[in-house]
Amino acid sequence: QVQLVESGGGLVQAGGSLRLSCAASRRTFSISAMGWFRQAPGKDREFVAAIPWSGSSTYYADSVKGRFTISRDNAKNTVYLEMNSLNPEDTAVYYCTTGRLDYYRIYRPDYWGQGTQITVSS
Repeated sequence: QVQLVESGGGLVQAGGSLRLSCAASRRTFSISAMGWFRQAPGKDREFVAAIPWSGSSTYYADSVKGRFTISRDNAKNTVYLEMNSLNPEDTAVYYCTTGRLDYYRIYRPDYWGQGTQITVSS
């Protein structure tokens, strides 16, 4: 069983920044990739970013590329999401996941955290 705990959510003004973190209970060597999804009220969940647990690749949704940065700390089994230049459209519940990248480099989540609310005020 993989346990994921997100932290760092909350309320922020438009143009501001937040950093999310997510710690996984499983060992680092067992993690293939981690990533973030979000779901705004009344909308489908949306891929945000993913990072393999080895190498230097990162993957982003077009809507956040250039504003968000995903990173990892392998020793701590932790993934981060640095969110800059936030706007009200970024308001959503953000979910931390573990998963994998398929043949087409599409991130496929396997385990989900409980989610953390991000609210960006205008």
